[in-house]
Amino acid sequence: MMKKRNLIYSIALASTLFVGCSEDFINPDERNTGVITSDEISDYSQVNPELILGVLDGVGSFTIEPMGVNGTDANQHNDFGQKGVDIWLDIVSGDMALSANSYGWYQNTANLVSTVDFTYGENYTIWAFYYRIINQANLVIGNYGGNDVIPEDPDERRIVGQAKAYRAYAYFYLTQIFQRSYDPSQEILPYYDGENDNQAKVPASQIYALIESDLLNAIDLMSDYSRTYKHQIDATVASGILAYTYAAMGDYTSAGQYADDVINAGYPLTSEAELAYPGTGSGFNNLDTASWIWGYDLTEDMGHQLVDWWGQIDLFTYSYAWAGDRKSIDNSLYASIDDNDIRKTQFSTDYYLMPVNKFYAPARSIAGQQAITTDLIFMRSDEFYLLSAECDAKTGNESSAKATMIELLTDRLGADAASDYITPLSGQSLIDAIYLQTKIELWGEGKSYLAMKRNEATVTRGTNHVFRAGESFNYNSDELSFQIPQSEINNNSLISTQN
Repeated sequence: MMKKRNLIYSIALASTLFVGCSEDFINPDERNTGVITSDEISDYSQVNPELILGVLDGVGSFTIEPMGVNGTDANQHNDFGQKGVDIWLDIVSGDMALSANSYGWYQNTANLVSTVDFTYGENYTIWAFYYRIINQANLVIGNYGGNDVIPEDPDERRIVGQAKAYRAYAYFYLTQIFQRSYDPSQEILPYYDGENDNQAKVPASQIYALIESDLLNAIDLMSDYSRTYKHQIDATVASGILAYTYAAMGDYTSAGQYADDVINAGYPLTSEAELAYPGTGSGFNNLDTASWIWGYDLTEDMGHQLVDWWGQIDLFTYSYAWAGDRKSIDNSLYASIDDNDIRKTQFSTDYYLMPVNKFYAPARSIAGQQAITTDLIFMRSDEFYLLSAECDAKTGNESSAKATMIELLTDRLGADAASDYITPLSGQSLIDAIYLQTKIELWGEGKSYLAMKRNEATVTRGTNHVFRAGESFNYNSDELSFQIPQSEINNNSLISTQN
């Protein structure tokens, strides 16, 4: 099993070497000799069919790559794929407090400076990361005949399905991060589907239509696919992304249907023991946890050390969180957690409300983990219980919303307390409770920002933030979305404005 995982990673890493470090991956009119083209993939794959699989696995490897692989300065210790973006989003949402700032990697985000100034590197890192995924996904799809192809071979069907899901996932995050609020008529992003490319910004409706189409196709193409490893996208992962997409669009009926599809896929809720140390199976550090749907198994030979999500979050990893760049739960959010809620014990008052009992290297030796082997989580079942309940509450099916929330909260609060809390609620108070529980349950997992946007929330920071403590921001304020980066404005003559 371990050797197979290592082989997959080696193929994936090799494929990332085809990607150059300029903006040429965004501009199809420019030829960058460091980027493999669709014609070259087609030619090479006839000689070596494994190449296209390597490119597809390379798309997945982008989600966990540190330092410069995503096109930024190799010395940027906050650039490591999706989990790096997750930290930025959690900080912008206000739920994650930068409670000490010794090295400065997150000060521009925590101070909400990079979100209003397109010259800051965070904007480019995020932009380049997702557009590289889109570029590589387009190459894979093009190799099999383009956007309308439905391969007959089962292996080819799942490859195209996974590529379309990756493309949709990247575009979904771009819409959330670079548009202040959902407006289908607003021109927001360049559009690249490998066939009908447009360097100018197109209306959000066009981007969302591609996301929806890609995910519906992916679900159909992968309907008979049974994956080997949880880092591989399958129909359930695609359904989860689609549920989030519909919710972002305000289509809560469709969002709820796909959230329920994920729930019905058979992944259990995270158990009481798994939620916090010292429970059996706790730690949010093991891809084999039954509730985890999508994530990445890190192994020692991958070489993840100082620069990694774990290094920025975990007291027990030798890196920044231990050394003085503390990431804590916002103290106002912490105060809102019931004292009898097991999730309150995920955070330690002895360690500045750091998540020492939620995310930790199993040995629990402070600064002890150097070669990182704790796994990365992208998606788990619990978030779809919360999303399903939110959708039911927003479409008037309150009885179903309450039943789902009581089921989720029983292992957190106890059955009686969960019922006493949820049963009396209705209308906006029920929606507000679901939003609060989403923030508590998914703290540090990169999902609070998405919930903030779709709930049109106003966030007020607690007192334990180094920057902007006590200040309030509306979900659609300039400070809470990122900017199209300076490099794109400079190199793309068809874009001259931010938003």
